[in-house]
Amino acid sequence: MNTNDVVAKRILQLLDERHLSQYKLEQKSCVYHGAMNRILTGKNKGITLATVYKIACGFNMTLNEFMSDIFQSEEIEVE
Repeated sequence: MNTNDVVAKRILQLLDERHLSQYKLEQKSCVYHGAMNRILTGKNKGITLATVYKIACGFNMTLNEFMSDIFQSEEIEVE
């Protein structure tokens, strides 16, 4: 898995856990719909820390909270 795949997996997990729609997350995080779709469908080649930060804020989480689970449990390919 690459970084984008792991972030996408975490987003989908949190959307499900929090019963939040993708649209609502996009509004709360100020991440455009097209960008969010590219992340979630794996069409994005890489994801910036700034975007991950916005998404974490959209979930009312710190960056550390958002990233803690995913980077401890996954094998990530760094490109």
